[in-house]
Amino acid sequence: MELVAGATGSLGGRIVRELLGRGGRVRALARDRGSAASLEAAGAEVVLGNLKDPPSLRLACRGADIVISTASATRRTDDTPENVDAQGTINLVDAAREAGVRRFVYVSTLGATQDSPVPAFRAKAAAEAHLKQSGMDYVIVQPDAFMDVWFGMLIEGPIAAGHPVTLVGESRGRHSFIAEADLAKLVVAASLNAEVRNVTIALGGPEGITFRDAVTAYEDALGMPVDVRSVPPGSTIPGLPEMVSGIAAAFESYDSLVPMREVGATLGVPLTTARAFASRRVAEGLGRA
Repeated sequence: MELVAGATGSLGGRIVRELLGRGGRVRALARDRGSAASLEAAGAEVVLGNLKDPPSLRLACRGADIVISTASATRRTDDTPENVDAQGTINLVDAAREAGVRRFVYVSTLGATQDSPVPAFRAKAAAEAHLKQSGMDYVIVQPDAFMDVWFGMLIEGPIAAGHPVTLVGESRGRHSFIAEADLAKLVVAASLNAEVRNVTIALGGPEGITFRDAVTAYEDALGMPVDVRSVPPGSTIPGLPEMVSGIAAAFESYDSLVPMREVGATLGVPLTTARAFASRRVAEGLGRA
């Protein structure tokens, strides 16, 4: 039995369905049954619980062999990186250990360190440290930025609205953007591979690209040029929260290139290029928006 925390999120839902597709018995942790209705319809057992409610986690973990957590602070006003990503995950790790769970898989983030200037990264680093000391077999995955999230916000949204794409600076930062569907498959493959244990694995896509490279991929998929404008670091990107603009600016201050040839081959997951991702998104309707 695999328990998935964060199951009602986009990545968590993909992981639940991937496990079900492999014939697994899957338990989905949810705050309310309604949010997990589609997962229940797909065949998952839904159990109600909250990372900030340890007794509910002990019940959720009972009988589980593997726990996979993608849970992170949401937009709910009572959720923060400190009480969800850090303490909430610590609560789940403790509940899993007490329930006799043999293996815990934690989806963290690339760049998670306890001295990071980003609160969520510090929180995830604290959770990682606690998991490593738990005595359970563990796998920590640290994915790079998601194509689905960043291409969606910076490129697809403006294109769909008929607005220019706004990038920060000269778009020289190169990153191993990863498709969420690939990440779900990688997490499941690592979860079920007994030889992958007590490790921290950086995960990314098959190439290191800039946001300008990503725009080019969309131009090729659309068969037309995309209007691109630039703002200096510190400026707000039109239509996006200040925090998002700040992170986009941070992407320009470093490269994050994740070597994936060996990992992808070991876990048996082919990786999606930016060009293939853009083509699929356009085929799904972006080009008609």
